[in-house]
Amino acid sequence: MTSDNIIEVNETTFEYEVISFSKNIPVLVDFWAEWCQPCRVLTPLLEKVVNEAGGNLRLAKVNIDQNPNLAIQFNVRSIPTVKAFIESKVIAEFVGVIPEQRLREFISKLVPPSPLDLEMEKAQSLLLSHHWDEAREILVDVLRQRPESNSAHLGMAIALLGLNQPDETMRHLDMVASGRELPRAELIRPYAQALQRLEKNELDEENDLDALFRNSIALAAKGKFAIALDGLLDILREDKHYRNRLAHKTILGILEIMGGEDPLTREYRSELASVLF
Repeated sequence: MTSDNIIEVNETTFEYEVISFSKNIPVLVDFWAEWCQPCRVLTPLLEKVVNEAGGNLRLAKVNIDQNPNLAIQFNVRSIPTVKAFIESKVIAEFVGVIPEQRLREFISKLVPPSPLDLEMEKAQSLLLSHHWDEAREILVDVLRQRPESNSAHLGMAIALLGLNQPDETMRHLDMVASGRELPRAELIRPYAQALQRLEKNELDEENDLDALFRNSIALAAKGKFAIALDGLLDILREDKHYRNRLAHKTILGILEIMGGEDPLTREYRSELASVLF
């Protein structure tokens, strides 16, 4: 892929396209070769995040077989190697393939957040304060522009659970395929599934604990998380392994939706630990 911000450079053009250009915006230099399999994994990720930077970042690709002097000049001993130039100097670098989240963290130190990143931060803040509908509206726009964003899909799933829309929640959870968001997505999945079963009248009704579980899920669906958690904890006090740890898993899901900064989350995590251990 070649564009104004993703270019091929060589020993002749490097001085202008990288060194001089880095006085305007940061330039990532991707040292690679045709025979390098890891390069084929990393380069598309680099192109993706550079395109998302909206002109605030440039990617310059250097084929070391065709430009060996550049590899020698910048002490490239292994590929892929990525060096970040700002104000004509190398200010950061890494070697080998790194996960997308680490790549984004690397780049976030080089460029200011984009308007879309700021919108994502706003949505996260709204989720923490349980303003589900406002967060959902922002995340709709974020996903329109970044349809593969794991963090946006996870945020949307949380907002939709807060709005008691489990079917749509599951669709977004299924889109979280990797990264640090995946464990969190799997953590809230049992609660989403319980809400689905409640809507379809498919929750078990064999005993008093089943009735208590059903009532707790119904309360949580109305946003009454504290009362719902009290009921789920009562189930655990009677049976720690209730229906293959369903009550335990549901509690963890609800706490994840409430958010780590909610004082009740810390209180109920402590209570959960005392019940289990």
